[in-house]
Amino acid sequence: MTPQLWVGLGNPEPGMAANRHNIGFMAMDVMAMRHGFSPWRRRFKGLTANGNIAGTKILALKPLTYMNSSGDSVQDAAAFYKLPTEAIVAFHDELDLAPGKMRVKKGGGAAGHNGLRSMDRMLGHQDYWRVRLGIGHPGSKERVLGYVLGNFGAEDKAWLITLLDAVADAAGLLAQGKQAEFMTNVALHTQDTR
Repeated sequence: MTPQLWVGLGNPEPGMAANRHNIGFMAMDVMAMRHGFSPWRRRFKGLTANGNIAGTKILALKPLTYMNSSGDSVQDAAAFYKLPTEAIVAFHDELDLAPGKMRVKKGGGAAGHNGLRSMDRMLGHQDYWRVRLGIGHPGSKERVLGYVLGNFGAEDKAWLITLLDAVADAAGLLAQGKQAEFMTNVALHTQDTR
């Protein structure tokens, strides 16, 4: 089975660790811990950890290039392992989904997300998988930047922990290419938190 590259999108600044924009990093941390991945180490302009989920080799990656240049790190790792684009999964914050909701899709536009835009540019096409982690929308376009770079609040804690745990628990389905079942499983485990 082809190894997979799972990328959590975020910003490496310690002061940004709790930002909504960093939910991709958070997902990778919970995933690596839950599935006993190797310790994180610096490679490919990012932090990587190796693991095995449902019999599939997974390389987890948290780019340290800042969101707008995430593709540099992803492209380096994908080229090194000679991975096809469909073996890449990006975990990222999604404004157009309610907090605590999750959707998986293959390909599509960047919808204003600079991490995805950078990946599209560096990979040359967009047919990688995206795990869209809902953070909700602040209501107006002018407030988006401050919102995504703002920290999750105390009121977000319950749904955030539930979502990240559900994604990590159901990860075997994603690793096996059962994206629809993965979405259903996560939805079942998160439906009571809002």
